[in-house]
Amino acid sequence: MSGRTRANRLLTILGVVLGLNYFDQRAIGLLMQSIKADLALSDIQLGFLTGIAFAFFYAVLGIPIARWADKGNRIKIIYVTTGLWGIAVATCGLATGFVQLLIARIFVGVGEAGSIPPANSLIADMFERRERPRATSRYMLGGSIGVVAAFFIAGWLNQLYGWRAVFYLMGGCGLATAIAAGLFLNEPRELGPEYSPPSRGLQSPVVSLTEVFRAVFSNRTWLNLTMSTSLVYFFGSGLSTWQPAFFIRVYGMKTGELGTWFSAIFGLTAVAGTYAGGELATRFAGGDERLQLKTMAVAYCIFGFISAMAFVVSNKYAAFALLAIGGVTINVTTGPILAIIQSVIPSRMRAIAISLVYFFANLVGLGLGPLVTGALSEFFERRFGSESLRYALLCMYPGYAWCAFHFWRASRSVARDLLKNGERLL
Repeated sequence: MSGRTRANRLLTILGVVLGLNYFDQRAIGLLMQSIKADLALSDIQLGFLTGIAFAFFYAVLGIPIARWADKGNRIKIIYVTTGLWGIAVATCGLATGFVQLLIARIFVGVGEAGSIPPANSLIADMFERRERPRATSRYMLGGSIGVVAAFFIAGWLNQLYGWRAVFYLMGGCGLATAIAAGLFLNEPRELGPEYSPPSRGLQSPVVSLTEVFRAVFSNRTWLNLTMSTSLVYFFGSGLSTWQPAFFIRVYGMKTGELGTWFSAIFGLTAVAGTYAGGELATRFAGGDERLQLKTMAVAYCIFGFISAMAFVVSNKYAAFALLAIGGVTINVTTGPILAIIQSVIPSRMRAIAISLVYFFANLVGLGLGPLVTGALSEFFERRFGSESLRYALLCMYPGYAWCAFHFWRASRSVARDLLKNGERLL
């Protein structure tokens, strides 16, 4: 089997794993109102379940799993944790109360912790620097397709058969994907010389954890991208988790209809934006990370303004149109961000570097975003009644200018950090 075929098969299976993770994260937002009614939960309990309960274990366990990935067999990590994820997601469908669902969501977080860091490390080893934005974007397309599937399938499945059926379906798909990863993927570090991918750092020696932390935390580009990603997760998770509830409460939409709209708005725009971002970065700014980062800063400012207008208008179709435009704008940044992180970090530190990004992003961002939005909604309810969620969501959008500031800061340090990592500036 050729190296290119091996790399493409790796991207495909890793993309499916990511797609399942994104399916779960988007589906639970769509199912929240049904879960709330069935299990008699409050908005704060729902925010806790979808936020800190999931994110804490995802973030904390991601670091030791990533350390294992930098030292050992990344494929084994992916199929073991994907199998655990499948079992945990299916168990969510068996929950009869808050505590049971809480425990199941904790294990879902543990399962997802073994996905993104080893996957990004594998992609960086299998593709050269100029190709990484395209390769990483194609991997992230799995997540975008997962969003399409989540809103459409979860919306109608919930409406026809109930929210539990959605979790059973996800669990079965997770177990099947884990088996496929174990059967069809190989760890590049264990291949013979004739199959070795082109990465310069593939056979580099393992370094101590102290050296890893020293190198990562002295990297200004990594620090700014970590800060921006954490803020994106905070504002983005608060918005994406509660947007379905907003349209259900304010416009009286059912989950099947809403899921169909959201699959087009967030799913298809994510596919288009993610693909376009990787292609544009590779074709017109391949090896020019400074230009990529400046473009990201502009994109985030545009996204924040356009998407906020969706919650100012009083017509749901106008709101959907504005959200769709914003969706394309923000998703062009998805692949290049991760590719830049991999390019400024040495090979045997990449999984840890990515896991630390997601540690802060999930613990601070994903963990607190839904909870803060739910608390804001309850605070505004005393004055605005059923419109309270509109104002809670509007409070989140100005934060994207803060995210843009850190992308701009990263553009000023990326050249120096690339040189430190032995990369030639183009």
